[in-house]
This record gives sequence, structure tokens and C-alpha cells, in this order.
Amino acid sequence: MEIMGEQLIALPQQAVWEALNDPEVLKLCIPGCESVARVSDAEYEMAMVAAVGPVKAKFKGKLLIVDPVPPESYAIVFEGSGGVAGFGKGRAEVSLTMESDEVTLLSYKANATVGGKIAQVGSRLIDGVARKMTDNFFDRFNQVVAPPDDTDGDAGEDEADTDKPARRWAWFGRKKTAANEG
Repeated sequence: MEIMGEQLIALPQQAVWEALNDPEVLKLCIPGCESVARVSDAEYEMAMVAAVGPVKAKFKGKLLIVDPVPPESYAIVFEGSGGVAGFGKGRAEVSLTMESDEVTLLSYKANATVGGKIAQVGSRLIDGVARKMTDNFFDRFNQVVAPPDDTDGDAGEDEADTDKPARRWAWFGRKKTAANEG
């Protein structure tokens, strides 16, 4: 299975890079994700629940970052197992291009293979689920890292909000203005 696409993200390139490498952000954005733990600078372990047609299982897997060129690109090698439900493995290429000081174009191309009961449901269904999960990831990612500006003008930078990824990343990419200085 191959999936590719592009997303415009309303943040500078460095902020997008950092968010893509933040386990807390990834956990919030990956559909069905239960945990993401950084094992090293280049390796993550994760657990998630996924369903493909009638097959639903908890998967445990690893993500390995290879060929990183911060903050421009990297590849992700991934593998996961869902016990009797099956397995998945593959590679994704991710590149970030500055469209402007405040907007980044994220391009991706992924190839994956699945086996076990999941593979028996058919490639059309698998492709559809993969595309839906990808769309859901980017919808969530954009909501978490680049939420719309507050319309009430409240800066909202109290200490409780700084621990929330959405608030933290939203402020990272903003330019200083009279409203948020001070």
C-alpha cells in the first residue's frame, strides 16, 4: 500500500519539526493511540488500537527516525504487531518546506505492508482505513499545533495552559505583538 500527500500547516518550519518529534503531540494526533514513548533521539515505542473492517486489535510497535535533516526532512521506519490480528511495517518519507515565515508545507509518502487477519480483509478496505487515519492525524495535528487565534484577545498564557501541547505549540510560532508581549 502506498499513500502520499501534502498539508499546509500554519506554523514556521522549526515549530512543525519540533511538534512532529514530540511524543505528547504524537499521542494526541495518532488515531487510537494509547501511548508514545521516546526510547532515544531516533526511536519511539507506541501502543494503539486500530480496526480494519471486522478486525480490531491493540498494536504495539516501534518507530525509528532515519536520515534526519533537521528541520527539513526525515524518514520513519515503522513496524507493529497486533498479535493474531496481524502486523504492519513500512517506511514514510517526510519533508518540510517553508512556504512563508508562518506557513510550512509538509509532504509525505509512505509505503506499508500488512499481514495476518488484517491482510485478509482486502486491500481496498485497508487503503481506505489508512487514508482516513492519515486525514484524522493531520486534522488533529493542525488543531493541536496551530489552533485558530483566540477571537476574544485573551493572551491566556497562565501557567496551567503552558503544559498543554495545543497552547504551547500555538504560542511557539506566533510573532510578538503588543497584545502578547508583557
